[in-house]
Amino acid sequence: MMTMTTTRRRTTKITMTMMMMMMTLMMMITTMTTITMLLVIVTIMLLLLLMTMLLLMMRWMRRSRTRTRATTTTTTTTMMMMMMMMMMMMMMMMMMMMMMMMM
Repeated sequence: MMTMTTTRRRTTKITMTMMMMMMTLMMMITTMTTITMLLVIVTIMLLLLLMTMLLLMMRWMRRSRTRTRATTTTTTTTMMMMMMMMMMMMMMMMMMMMMMMMM
């Protein structure tokens, strides 16, 4: 039962991400030039990869409860750092988008 629920959740997440990607691509196609579009696509792909990595980290943390607390704390800190980096990337992307729109 647990495995079934986890798989369902994973699939839903994947589908959601795919939908978001499609929407973003459509928006880019409608609004921007080819070069900028390519850059944005690459950045989105990187962000998705980071998200997947974070999800995997979460899974490993949940699984490896037997390990010491130090490792878990380090993983949480790294996750926080990754999240911060992602947020920064998103902000940068938004700024770039705004700039391009203005131009």
